[in-house]
Amino acid sequence: MPQGHRNAKASSTASHNEALPYSYRPPQVPLDVAGYPVAPKELQLEQVHVYVRHGERTPVGIRLASFIPEHWIMCKTGRKFSSAVLGNPEELGATLRPRRVVERKDGVATEGLCLLGELSDIGRQSTVNFGAALRDLYVNRLGFLSDFLQKPGEVYFRSTNMPRTIESLEQVIYGLYPTTKSSPSALPALFVRNGRDENLLGNTMTCKRLEYLQIGFAQAAAAAYNQTLEPLDKFVSKYLDGRPIRIDGKPRASGVMDTIRASIAHGIKVPSEFEDKAIVEVIEHAVVNEWFAGYKTQEVRRLGMGPLLADLSQKMQQKVERGAEDPLKILVHSTHDTALAALCSTLDVFDEKWPAFTSAISFELFKKSQPADKPSYLQAIFAPLKTPAIPEYFVRMRYQNRNMALPICAEEGKHLAGSPEFCTLAAFRQRVKELTPVDWDAECASTGWS
Repeated sequence: MPQGHRNAKASSTASHNEALPYSYRPPQVPLDVAGYPVAPKELQLEQVHVYVRHGERTPVGIRLASFIPEHWIMCKTGRKFSSAVLGNPEELGATLRPRRVVERKDGVATEGLCLLGELSDIGRQSTVNFGAALRDLYVNRLGFLSDFLQKPGEVYFRSTNMPRTIESLEQVIYGLYPTTKSSPSALPALFVRNGRDENLLGNTMTCKRLEYLQIGFAQAAAAAYNQTLEPLDKFVSKYLDGRPIRIDGKPRASGVMDTIRASIAHGIKVPSEFEDKAIVEVIEHAVVNEWFAGYKTQEVRRLGMGPLLADLSQKMQQKVERGAEDPLKILVHSTHDTALAALCSTLDVFDEKWPAFTSAISFELFKKSQPADKPSYLQAIFAPLKTPAIPEYFVRMRYQNRNMALPICAEEGKHLAGSPEFCTLAAFRQRVKELTPVDWDAECASTGWS
């Protein structure tokens, strides 16, 4: 047995009390408020768009069950139903207080047992922390957002229609504007779209052409990278019931990584081979190519991320055109790792690493103020006849606490002089226009399937 993993079989149930230290950690990077680089003084922050991956969750499938616990008792919070029920609330309120309890297939029910893919207690805490960090940055440090929320129009929250993203966003909202910092009349809405209208991730449900392309790239990745995984069989096959680890294996390499990453995030000890960076990086490289190589092509970028970027661009332009008449300052979107990686890849700044839980991308819109020079005598006389200067606007993308200098804005005149991370809004919108499908239905209709 490998060192540090002496038990031949994993305990069937994992809880917080069984968490053990481990040596290899994927990049779990909290929002760094103190290290946030303030923009040059001539730039005024106008609007912020945030895309955050949901918090830590359980694996979406049961894998490595001989070595990783099958059942996770890490979902003790948020188990009471609070939805409205038809009837007299005074009559029902005191009696109808059901708890949601997960029942196993053998009929055993355990308080706090998680469903597969469910946001855990740790995930709830990390997303509250993320919301609190947003508050610390944009309220306390920058003074950009109101300390006390009185106008719901200042904020916008949207999630994909998945329990873990919705619950994550609820926690973010609480961290950003806890009940003591929000008027009851300003209770913000949490928006969710039907699956057919979703754009917070590549929508393969609606766009069959995108699904077809993604399947093709996954098959190509298997052909190209399975051979790179072969040397790992002698290290990891013993944890897969003797099966090889492959892109298209059973379990799939991406599924193995999902279980390992979720376990590590919750402090559950994993086999020492999966603490070996040299092994994990080979698997990660293959899996990242399986899922995201398609985003190096224009068509997948258009169909996968074009609608999201078009929505972002349109809202920024609306802020520019309406100015103070548009009160919207921050938009927080709760989404998935696949969306963050696809966004970075589409804009050519992807680091080829799988996004961590609660990792986030932000797009900040800035307005450049004009220098207040003291006018001369003649300038003062002719000032009423002078055409007002048109303000300049810039967009800064940040990911995992790093500024992203977008290649599309590298040319002179397409970014703030001396600061390539501040892309002109015009250059940004031009690229988004190129990535926006003109006729979504027509572009999505051709699948190549007979």
